[in-house]
Amino acid sequence: QVQLVESGGGLVQPGGSLRLSCAASAGSLGLNVMGWYRQAPGKQRELVASITFGGITNYADSVKGRFTISRDNGKNAVYLQMNNLKPEDTAVYYCNLRQSPRPWGQGTQVTVSS
Repeated sequence: QVQLVESGGGLVQPGGSLRLSCAASAGSLGLNVMGWYRQAPGKQRELVASITFGGITNYADSVKGRFTISRDNGKNAVYLQMNNLKPEDTAVYYCNLRQSPRPWGQGTQVTVSS
């Protein structure tokens, strides 16, 4: 089945930007709705954004207007452009299928701090 690998995280200052990538190293994303999730220390994993095969998007209120999810179906990849980052965005970010989730991968760490 599809295997996903996240990348692009790092340490940034408040107000900075990062672009996360989620690539299918095996299998195909196909028609699946994809989602970006994050888990901060001591907190539950939460859905940040989702995107359908056709490009319909949804965002958590906390990131609306700052984050943009996109996908390239030809490349079997999903992206998360993160702008105007805040310390509250610090978390491990994961991607996964929304309706038939795979086991969680390693994710990519995003740390927003001055």
